[in-house]
Amino acid sequence: MTTPLVAMENVTVRFKGAQTVHAVNGVSLTLEPGKVLGILGESGSGKSVTLKTLLRLLPERRTEIGGKVMVDGKDVLALGAQELSDYRGAVTSMIFQDPALALDPVYTVGEQIAEAISRHEKISRREAMKRALELLELVRIPSPERRLKAYPHEMSGGMRQRAMIALALAARPKLLLADEPTTALDATVQIQILLLLRQLQRDLGMGVIFVTHDIGVAVEVSDRLAVMYAGQIVETGTVRELISNPRHPYTKGLLAANLHGAKKGERLEAIPGAPPALNEPPSSCSFAPRCRQAEDACRTGLPPAIRLGEGRLVRCTKVETPLAPA
Repeated sequence: MTTPLVAMENVTVRFKGAQTVHAVNGVSLTLEPGKVLGILGESGSGKSVTLKTLLRLLPERRTEIGGKVMVDGKDVLALGAQELSDYRGAVTSMIFQDPALALDPVYTVGEQIAEAISRHEKISRREAMKRALELLELVRIPSPERRLKAYPHEMSGGMRQRAMIALALAARPKLLLADEPTTALDATVQIQILLLLRQLQRDLGMGVIFVTHDIGVAVEVSDRLAVMYAGQIVETGTVRELISNPRHPYTKGLLAANLHGAKKGERLEAIPGAPPALNEPPSSCSFAPRCRQAEDACRTGLPPAIRLGEGRLVRCTKVETPLAPA
């Protein structure tokens, strides 16, 4: 059996302040090398926090992280300062949602990529700039020699995102994290970036975790999906399994509200209600107040994660023919 590239086990994330926010509540997931896992859910479900936990980008003073996070055999939560610096970029890298905020406005794109390369490899500045040019060519930026000397504000949104991808690939990471990288782009550019990411993932053999609230995007880029709600993974499976046979009521609701899941001739249906406040850890099914199938048992205890097959999990008491609790 292949050793997972990523293994998160019962991960919790709490933000401390005037009121504690329980952002991630017992997340467990795995990613095999060279595969793409899509994390699907609405805003505030904990998707981005889960990604940032993998890079330890959350503010340490006001964040409590529990559970276990293993990436490429490394215990991420136990890494020292130098180990963490080496890990970021070379093992795991990230594409952020808004490259205009992620890229430094006072340095050229070439300088930023070359600096990232130099941090992990002992090569000359000339060689680092040469590699930066090769990366811009790899992500198909037109006139790469000219763009190497351009500042982020001199590039379009789509080109900035390509530059962000080049920067993320600078140290040849094994794991690429993508936090809604196409949300701010128009539809045509969005498709181009998605196709580019999928091609790069296949060519370079990277593992990718792709966060999105868009089912259409998740289907295009992912091998497997994890559906997230109120800080918990409520269903996992292959793209085919979740689209053709969703088992959790929330997954069914997402599909019914989207063209990818709605049946021909039927109206799209919105999920009633709103997600719960996260100021308390869950003591029952978080989706129960919005679920049309909810019973008393759903409101009095945490639903178990039921294993329906290899890599197929559903966290719901209403699921039929379970194989065994996970």
